Amino acid sequence: MDFVAVISHLFSEFFSGNATSVVRLMFHYGWYWVPPVLIVGFWNAYRLYTLFQYTSSMEWVLLEIKLPREILKSPLAMEVVLGAFHQTRDATWWTQITTGFRRAWFSLEIASFGGSVHFFIRTPKFFRTLVESNIYSQYPGIEIHEAPDYVYSADYKTPDSKDNMWGGEFILTKDDPYPIKTYVDYGLDRDPKEEFKNDPITPIIEFLGSIKPGHQIWVQILIQAAKKRYRKKDGSLGDWKDQGEDLINKMMKRDEKPKEGEFKFTVLSSTEKDVTEAIARSINKLGFDCGIRTIYITEKDKFEHINFVGIIALFKQFSSTGLNGFKPNNMTNINYPWQDPFGFRIARMKRKILRAYRHRGYFYPPFKKSKPFVLNTEELATIYHFPGRVSETPTFGRIESRRGEPPSNLPL
Repeated sequence: MDFVAVISHLFSEFFSGNATSVVRLMFHYGWYWVPPVLIVGFWNAYRLYTLFQYTSSMEWVLLEIKLPREILKSPLAMEVVLGAFHQTRDATWWTQITTGFRRAWFSLEIASFGGSVHFFIRTPKFFRTLVESNIYSQYPGIEIHEAPDYVYSADYKTPDSKDNMWGGEFILTKDDPYPIKTYVDYGLDRDPKEEFKNDPITPIIEFLGSIKPGHQIWVQILIQAAKKRYRKKDGSLGDWKDQGEDLINKMMKRDEKPKEGEFKFTVLSSTEKDVTEAIARSINKLGFDCGIRTIYITEKDKFEHINFVGIIALFKQFSSTGLNGFKPNNMTNINYPWQDPFGFRIARMKRKILRAYRHRGYFYPPFKKSKPFVLNTEELATIYHFPGRVSETPTFGRIESRRGEPPSNLPL
């Protein structure tokens, strides 16, 4: 009996409801199905092993960005900086399996320690010079220093731990090509004067700067050059730009062929026109696969629920009617007490998200829990850029402006 006949026999017994016969046949035909199962299992285990070996051997560096008192550039400067992070180098499938090599990823982070707000970028050590040179080229007055990793300053292991924490992630409310509200919508692309700026990052810094001593809030935005994962109508694999074009074609009804002798003319409403134009503008920029993760941690007796409520509220300002926005996902809480009567489930969720944050893991196992979403450079620069004087939070540390050389023609 060949392999196909064996499988057919097993399935027929299974669907007939004869469990005893199925077990007996599985043992009887073990020589047919055990070797393929072992081969597939070994193959997947080896792929994971090489991946873990590669990711664990990577050298990382955490850079702290210290800002001067005067930053007069719009978030467009951060768009230029983000070009350095768009690393698309992929190895062949054979190299990925044998060496574990994967596409590079980075982490853009904002953290508050008792109200003291700091900007960080975590990058593979290999890309450090490239990242620093791109930042300095757009922000010549800043300072960049290598910093110790702050994620080990607080800990959570069990419900009896000294610290308590809350963690959560954010995902998009609609498909990737629909853009969120960006700095262009706030008028920052026109470089208004500081007193007229409405910078969407200001509420984030103000909130992070308002938390009490002993409390910590961490925000990380994990980014990686967008990969192809959209299945097109012809069955081939495309990217988020292909998905955007399909959405535009659907709204414009371009796929609907007119009947013979019939003239086709599509009239869009003002809202539909705005949406199609927004998608068309969005897909003309570089895209990143993204994951957003936040953590609030403090001593158990100091824990304040309003802080994680505030974190969720911060991301609502990027929502745009008819387009896209953020919503919370994978939060470390439950809706009803009977879902976790002894607290073990929540404790496990908290440990997992803290471990994922520390490893900056999102795109690969064992941290690949949520599907990444795509943000283009304009959207990323909106939620992560260096603010000007419009943000005057007292606890937001800035360096003094760089001193210039005296004019050469001064009289002696």
